[in-house]
Amino acid sequence: ITACDKAEVQVAPLSHDSFDTLLAKHVDVNGDVNYADFKNDEMVLSAYLDLLKENEPQDSWSDNKTMAYWINVYNAYTIYNILLEYPVSSIMDIESGAIWTTRTINIGGTDYTLDQIEKDELVRTFNEPRVHFAVNCAATSCPPLLNKAWTEDNIQQYYASQARSFINNTTYNTIMNSSIEVSEIFNWYAGDFGGSTQIVSYVQQYSDTSIDNAATVTYRTYDWTLNEQ
Repeated sequence: ITACDKAEVQVAPLSHDSFDTLLAKHVDVNGDVNYADFKNDEMVLSAYLDLLKENEPQDSWSDNKTMAYWINVYNAYTIYNILLEYPVSSIMDIESGAIWTTRTINIGGTDYTLDQIEKDELVRTFNEPRVHFAVNCAATSCPPLLNKAWTEDNIQQYYASQARSFINNTTYNTIMNSSIEVSEIFNWYAGDFGGSTQIVSYVQQYSDTSIDNAATVTYRTYDWTLNEQ
């Protein structure tokens, strides 16, 4: 193999910079996405996904680096699938609402669904329920898409800020002392938050409003409309 051939097969090092630039350009502070404009950068996003595919997580990586990697895979791949189908009014219109288990991305020779990335590679591997506030399913009721790429250095800061801002945002949750109406995410993934009897306790950690330990819990209907500007 010649030196030239070696240069051609060299894999570019992992960097989330291009995704960070795309998010800053096309996502506002509320997490709403300008998909029409993003469509013009579809090839840039595709190249970023290729970079992720070529740089699968290594045992030597820190937990923070690995988690940031998988969060970015999830969010970038979700956006990419929306762009492939755009214009679309809801992610539920794709694959008859089964996109999370039907479409896969190949990383290191293994095909991963979005569900597997969220539930297995992230939440179960790291026992980190705040993943649910980091990955974005492109719907209005999803915790807002961060307009920055997740990195090894910023992940713990953004885990905390995303959890706090989501829980205290009345668009997603209504928190009162004696009752809380919370996102369906707390119902669907109750086990990740300690079980259905622990939802009040979990929300208390981040709520700006004092919540009684015996507060009643109800769940808000999920809005699957596209998170579009």
